[in-house]
Amino acid sequence: MRVIRVFHPDLLAAETDIQLSEDACHHLATVLKIRNGQPLVLFNGDGNDYPAQVIDVQKRKIVARVEAKLGLSPESPLAIHLGQGISKGDRMDFVLQKSVELGVTEITPLITERCNIKLNAERWEKKHQQWQKIIIGACEQSGRNVLPVLHPPVELNQWLAQSTSQIRLTLDPRSEKRFSDIHMPQAGCRLLIGPEGGLTDQEVYQSEQAGFDAVLLGPRILRTETAALTSISILQSHFGDL
Repeated sequence: MRVIRVFHPDLLAAETDIQLSEDACHHLATVLKIRNGQPLVLFNGDGNDYPAQVIDVQKRKIVARVEAKLGLSPESPLAIHLGQGISKGDRMDFVLQKSVELGVTEITPLITERCNIKLNAERWEKKHQQWQKIIIGACEQSGRNVLPVLHPPVELNQWLAQSTSQIRLTLDPRSEKRFSDIHMPQAGCRLLIGPEGGLTDQEVYQSEQAGFDAVLLGPRILRTETAALTSISILQSHFGDL
């Protein structure tokens, strides 16, 4: 039986008792119907796993005893910073979840010309919190114990202007360069994926001026979520751990 993995946002140490977070308590008690004696694996993003056992279950409170600290790392040697154009509906949620499972290390949601989501600062913050929960859930499911960095949403031109030692890549069906032609630097790569509807010609030009190399994914036009996840998979296959 698969051991349940739970994110805990605070310090963890062996041979200590900790009260799990409100979100974890709700899921474990209400959804999974957890009982005393249930083994868990806790993690807080420091790169370690913490085997634990539930010792007290109440309606809104669960206490677990941390038994050990294990330095296990399933992280890919390839750093990937995904710049993802924001799309409507659940497409963005899907990309975030699956890209975390595939090993991305940073994600920046990008506000582009064809981004039809218009939110004020408060609602962007709520959206950021929702995305963070999706990332945590993906780490719990996939066995990752380091949380990818979720940056606040920014305008595309701001992200393009950021300094980086990573190689910059985007997709173009007219390109003759393939992922296998790329020389991957030690610092990894920045991957730009347009939103639903793609990038405008002006945005493509801006990315070229910012040093982004276009690569060919294939002869077919893919949806934004398909393009992102296929590209990450190829990068991990060539340069990472797939």
